[in-house]
Amino acid sequence: MSESITDKKERLTEKQVAHYLKTNLDFFNRHLDLLSELQLPHESGKAVSLVERQVAVLRERNMDMRHRLSQLLDNARENDRLFDKTKRLVLALLECNDLGDLVDALYYSFDKEFQIHYTRLIIFGNSSTPASAARIASVYDARDYIGKRLKSMNTVSGGLDVKECQFLFDDDAPQVGSAAVAILQHGSPLGVLAIGNQDPNYYRSSMGTLFLGYIAEVLNRLLPKYL
Repeated sequence: MSESITDKKERLTEKQVAHYLKTNLDFFNRHLDLLSELQLPHESGKAVSLVERQVAVLRERNMDMRHRLSQLLDNARENDRLFDKTKRLVLALLECNDLGDLVDALYYSFDKEFQIHYTRLIIFGNSSTPASAARIASVYDARDYIGKRLKSMNTVSGGLDVKECQFLFDDDAPQVGSAAVAILQHGSPLGVLAIGNQDPNYYRSSMGTLFLGYIAEVLNRLLPKYL
């Protein structure tokens, strides 16, 4: 007597389920997704029938495809977020009026939007180079520390040796586990854009450098007019 009417209605017996299916023969036609979840043993004694094995294989493949599709959707959503952040950064860089504004916009975006642990923009110049949050260094000093990076002119990711890390990240070098580096150039080397992470495995040599390379290309076109 203590059970509610709702509880009684929600309890279905196997007989009721069987009766419903008999009176609704197109049920599985309307719910094809349930077929992949059902387990229907095929009478073949103790041996596993070929039909059962085929169904099991198809079910495993179905689960694998669902997992892959889920990963693709997650990657697509992450790429959308990355695109939006990158678009906002590029628009902010285009609206800058001087070198100080440009460097501030870059550092703010990398820190607040992209959550990058360490960002360094090093510009090859001298005392006449306009003041900004970027570090000024001579290209000759850069060749002593990151000469092989300057020769390749490619955007690379992975571990840095101690000498390279100290030049790029100065006081933060001991905390940098891995980094990605893009050489800036417009006819000749303009500088270096480097980002670092505390995790030694975060920027692996196999990691794509498309994002950093794209931002570097934007800077290659904007920096010359300020230098």
